Amino acid sequence: MAKARPIPGLSADDPYTRAATKIVGVRVGELVAHASGVLDVGDIERVHDMRVATRRLRAALEIFGPCFPQQDLKAALRRVKELADALGERRDRDVSIAALETIRASMAAPDRPGIDSLIVRLRAEQSAANEALARFLAEDKLATLCDQLSELVAGAIVPIDEVTELPRIHIAGEAA
Repeated sequence: MAKARPIPGLSADDPYTRAATKIVGVRVGELVAHASGVLDVGDIERVHDMRVATRRLRAALEIFGPCFPQQDLKAALRRVKELADALGERRDRDVSIAALETIRASMAAPDRPGIDSLIVRLRAEQSAANEALARFLAEDKLATLCDQLSELVAGAIVPIDEVTELPRIHIAGEAA
């Protein structure tokens, strides 16, 4: 499994919203990085790594939810979940096929036809799941998702207690 990327410049002293934008930005980058080659059924770990990247991104979006406009956040979470679900459909078939192939290898030749028929059926399901996944990974779709997530990060709501540039307002009669 791919390790989570470190968050450059993240500090415990960062205000909540600044931490949110840094973390979500890196998690979006991870998601995109794992998209390359994910449709190759010969390397099932790519699907797994991208699926994990969607989980990390969703978790970050949920944890930092208060930092983002709620309607935009809901839409982004929905799109990421749809992608994760498509990855899951493909991953389920990948894992089942790999398990059956391992079992098949330990069986005597006369006992293999039943397993072979299951593998054939699962490969057809894997192909269908891959076609569904391909729609999410089409260049324009992935770019749209990235744009949506970038806009979400750019629109982060900065709570008043995180704004340090505001001047202190002096009320008449108040000691400065």
